[in-house]
Amino acid sequence: MIREALRHPTIRAALLAAALLAAALPLGGLPSTILILASALVGASTFVPRAVARLPRHIGVGTLMSIAMIGAVLLGAYTEAALLGILFSLAEGLEDLAVTRTRRSLRALHALIPATVTVKRDGTIRDIPAAELSIGDTLVLAPGQRAATDATITEGRTSLDVSAITGESIPIEAGPGDALPAGAINGTSAITARATAEVADSSLARIVAIVEQAQQDHGARQRIADRIARPLVPAILLLATAITVVGVLLGDPMTWIERGLVVLVAASPCALAISVPLTVVAAVGGASRAGMVVGSGRALEALGAVTILALDKTGTLTANTPTVIGTQHTGLKGTGQAADPLAVAAALEERSDHPLAAAIVEAAQHRAATRYHAEDVEAVPGRGLMGSINGSPARLGAPGWIPLPAELEENARAWQESGATVVAVELADEVLGILAVRDELRPEAPAVVKQLRDRGIRTVMLTGDSEPCARALAAECGIDEVHARLLPEDKAEVVAGLRRTGTTAMVGDGINDAPALATADTGIAMGAMGSDAAIAAADCALLGNDLRHLPQVLDHARRARRIMVQNIALSLAIITILVPLAATGLLGLATVVLIHESAEVLVILNAIRAARIRRLDGGVPEAVPVPVAASGARDPRGLGSGLLAKDDDGGSCCDHC
Repeated sequence: MIREALRHPTIRAALLAAALLAAALPLGGLPSTILILASALVGASTFVPRAVARLPRHIGVGTLMSIAMIGAVLLGAYTEAALLGILFSLAEGLEDLAVTRTRRSLRALHALIPATVTVKRDGTIRDIPAAELSIGDTLVLAPGQRAATDATITEGRTSLDVSAITGESIPIEAGPGDALPAGAINGTSAITARATAEVADSSLARIVAIVEQAQQDHGARQRIADRIARPLVPAILLLATAITVVGVLLGDPMTWIERGLVVLVAASPCALAISVPLTVVAAVGGASRAGMVVGSGRALEALGAVTILALDKTGTLTANTPTVIGTQHTGLKGTGQAADPLAVAAALEERSDHPLAAAIVEAAQHRAATRYHAEDVEAVPGRGLMGSINGSPARLGAPGWIPLPAELEENARAWQESGATVVAVELADEVLGILAVRDELRPEAPAVVKQLRDRGIRTVMLTGDSEPCARALAAECGIDEVHARLLPEDKAEVVAGLRRTGTTAMVGDGINDAPALATADTGIAMGAMGSDAAIAAADCALLGNDLRHLPQVLDHARRARRIMVQNIALSLAIITILVPLAATGLLGLATVVLIHESAEVLVILNAIRAARIRRLDGGVPEAVPVPVAASGARDPRGLGSGLLAKDDDGGSCCDHC
């Protein structure tokens, strides 16, 4: 690829070197002139025909360079014309190389989709082209095979490697009912899954489409560059023409015609035209390799300017998987035998769809507690559940509905202050004990909040939970500012207020937080792989669930933003300095060409830097210790185990050519 990009400049440079060598040898001027003209002709062949073909509907940088090169040849400045062709084509080659390199990430994502898949149809297993997959098809994946599209696992348990999609190196355990995202690698055992999308409509295909679109949406910095570059081209032509005409009328025609050509080259906004597009292409491509989908150049710039980060609690700071963190019982015997409050609660919750039900049932199963069978279970809205076990009435609910004995009140209060939900259990009109259930913080959350603070970013928690619960979890992860008991529209209102004090990003799940995500300067969806709503609602989507990606993507965006500013500043500085020197005759055509095109090469190389992204380490963050509220509380672990697109004319969309 590098050889292809440098092939034409190398041929021209070789011809020019041979010409200069011929001029130094006693071969006469003709061989040297022929070689120099050949070098200039090879150089002109790459951009002059295209620039001429686009006239008069389009006058761009390529037009200016074509006029300068043709004029240099007509004036007999063959060496300068050849040098212009060599350096201009070198810049073009490097630009194409930069775009091609940053498109590798998209090709790599496309390559995650296998050409053929194994399906089970009409009782037989067969291989078919991936493009022929239909929704509802049964996929059969052996260990090591990739999923061609989004699916839901129907049989088998395995571990899934999603590192190529989310950037997270730790495999995830999955079984029946769990999602199988497109591009995931089946790890340990054979599984079957039901396809939930066609290959062309899979989450992976949507991500690729978003990144491709983002690489053409260059943001505010590009609009600034465009506002400068577009009127600059005709202005340069007028300036060069004016200098030439006035000079011809007042002085030596050849001198002033050459000076007009020098001004034409000096003022050409080549570097300015590509300064932002290449940076955006490189930065968006680099982010996609690390499991981050940035939806536009505008979003990339907003991320780079963020000073306030609003974070939803559930599913963002927490894992959104409630866990029983402790139990305490009174020692009462209930139905004549030692009654376990966890086992009684699990019996009542087995038929419930309450968010806490699964946590209680799972905890009871892990602890191998005594199993009970509940009958006539019914929900009491706003209170809890009631039913019967072995003919005795049983209830489960909030302490206000089931009065607690004094011996349980202290633990209940301590658990509530730590952010847990307390559930009281009653059997045969006797309180057996209490359970504490909490949606735990992600292990990496405290370290990530500290990293954000170290970067000068103010963090704010937004949640619909109660004030005590929210403040307990906020204190645990180091967040001082908390807004609790918020409805979705309330979150949007808080975000609007934050925006008045600084550039604000909102991090949420992309569904319940959609109003807030849309209100923020930029919305970031966490764990958005496979979620249409998450990707649609947010400007940026972190495909994985590792919070450490937040400071990573903010650092990446800040760096890209700095590179954009550097490139624009350098491009304008070169024009500002070269034009007066060229107009006054202090610099000749060869010198201006060398400086101008060297600056363009420097801008391209600087833009390529935006593709680099700091990788997360592969280690597992240390678990956050769960505070034990009182002596009767049990450790929760004891419950379980103890891009730039070419246009129709072949030019790039930045109009460099």
